[in-house]
Amino acid sequence: MSIKIGDKLPQASFMTLGADGPAPMSSDDLFAGKTVALFAVPGAFTPTCSAKHLPSFQANAAALKAKGVDIIACCSVNDVFVMGAWGEAENVGDDVLMLADGNGDFTKAIGLELDASGFGMGARSQRYSMLVKDGIVSELNVEAGGDYHVSSGDYLLEQL
Repeated sequence: MSIKIGDKLPQASFMTLGADGPAPMSSDDLFAGKTVALFAVPGAFTPTCSAKHLPSFQANAAALKAKGVDIIACCSVNDVFVMGAWGEAENVGDDVLMLADGNGDFTKAIGLELDASGFGMGARSQRYSMLVKDGIVSELNVEAGGDYHVSSGDYLLEQL
């Protein structure tokens, strides 16, 4: 069953790439006591993800933070090195925290996995965005297969 508005996010561990290399980040470290704009993409460096989805959150970073968002985070079922390289290639700086859900454990736990094996990509995440307040989902925007609209930074900003 998929996560829904009002649900508490499950315990999970993500990986981030910092100056000292890979480091784990727990869901408590990420969400506890914070307002987080979390969005997920099927894959780093993929066309829609790189040309539209990630840039929509970069472009709206200041506006989202002005509306009370503490952290903007991008999650993908990719390894930490790919997420780090993608963030660097897209110049996200401190605007977007790049989260690797390498084994897809978080994605499976919230019921938003995607079988992209037909494209040679294996198990991935559906494209979505959500607003999370202190670990509770307050907005959730899941795209229909192949679409890109409701998961954009612009759309989430309108919901604040």
